[in-house]
Amino acid sequence: MSALHFTVLDGRSILTVAGPDRRAFLQGLVSNDVERVASDRAIHAAFLTPQGKFLHDLFIVELGETLLLDVEAGRRADLLKRLSMYRLRSKVTLGDGGDDWTVLALFGPGAGRPFGLAEEAGAASETAGGVAYVDPRLAALGLRAVLPRGEAEKAAQARGFVEAPFAEYDRLRLAQGVPDGSRDLPIEKAILLESGFDELNGIDWKKGCYMGQELTARTKYRGLVRKRLMPVAIDGPMPEPGTPLTFDGKDVGEMRSGQDGLGLALVRLEAAEAATAAGRPIEAGPAKLVPQRPDWARF
Repeated sequence: MSALHFTVLDGRSILTVAGPDRRAFLQGLVSNDVERVASDRAIHAAFLTPQGKFLHDLFIVELGETLLLDVEAGRRADLLKRLSMYRLRSKVTLGDGGDDWTVLALFGPGAGRPFGLAEEAGAASETAGGVAYVDPRLAALGLRAVLPRGEAEKAAQARGFVEAPFAEYDRLRLAQGVPDGSRDLPIEKAILLESGFDELNGIDWKKGCYMGQELTARTKYRGLVRKRLMPVAIDGPMPEPGTPLTFDGKDVGEMRSGQDGLGLALVRLEAAEAATAAGRPIEAGPAKLVPQRPDWARF
């Protein structure tokens, strides 16, 4: 039985950005360096409010003279509207590619080999009329691919991948402690440095100004991070997203996404340390949570 699996990410969709100013246009709006995007390189980034709070996450890949943005399907109209507001005199053409493209996750040991890709975060290659790339956040998550609608599943199967339910990929993501867009990052509330964007290659500190850059930089250089999004092992019923977390009777965080005894939660760092030192769980209603630090995290 194949150890390579793929799942269609129905929750993701595609926007297109074309025209001679496409890079400069996005460069002033997102948290990562768009100049790094190439036929062999993909990036992950965030689009923030002017106050530095989360609005959208996006993956950016290049296909010919067009940049393809992998975004949340249910919120792509909002992002397209916001991008259009900032277009002004920029020579760019914005489009909704939701009917033209399918986004896949491909995972399993050696998932990059059928596409000729090393296990290096962000490594990309054109394939089957689209782009396959190692997840630029964390290579352990496997690959993502943006492929023509109607051909995506065939392209994966032709390379030895077997379709798996979304829940299987989601368990991998949760185990690695990686957030999934607005499922884990409340809109106009979440802060990038509390959400792992620095360690997960979503911020470029040398690129210059972008929308929300001032608060993001101030948070980093003043050491203002007191909470972190982290994986939690869950004993008991799965808490609903938004469920308050408590330890020693104090509010210490909030539950985010989860399934099958795994989840992500925003937890006060001092509470996580105290719970670990005491050997006692954090509570989320009747559930008991044990915070865990991912290997990639620096906290």
